[in-house]
Amino acid sequence: MSASGACPCGSNIPLIQCCLPYHLGQVVPSSAEAVMRSRYTAYVLGDVIYLKTTWHPQTLPRQFQIQDQMHTQWLGLDIKRHENSDGHHAIVEFVARYKIKGRAYRLHEVSRFVREEGYWYYLDGTNI
Repeated sequence: MSASGACPCGSNIPLIQCCLPYHLGQVVPSSAEAVMRSRYTAYVLGDVIYLKTTWHPQTLPRQFQIQDQMHTQWLGLDIKRHENSDGHHAIVEFVARYKIKGRAYRLHEVSRFVREEGYWYYLDGTNI
C-alpha cells in the first residue's frame, strides 16, 4: 500500500495526510471517529502497536493480536454514526467489510470511547 494512495479508512484523503500521521505519533486524533478510522487503517496495515496504544489499558486484552492477518482482505469501512455525549465519552457505530480466504464477512459494531488527558481510547464494542 502506498502512503500517497487513498487511506483505507474511506476518507478519500491520501494515507500520508489522513491516518498515517496518527500511526506515526505526529498528530493526536481529535475525535472518537478519527480514532475509529485510524484503528481500521491499523488493522489493514497490521499495525498492532497502534491498536494497543489506542485501546484503553483497562480493557485491552492481555494477549491481543491480529487474527489471521495473512489471509484477511479488508474491503471497506462505513461509519454509521458518531455521538459525543459530554466531550469525554463517545460512541461510533460502524460496519467493516472484509474477506478471509475468499469468504466475505462484515463486522457491525457500536464502539465505546473515552477521552483521558487529551487522548481518545477505544473501550469496547457491541456487535450488532
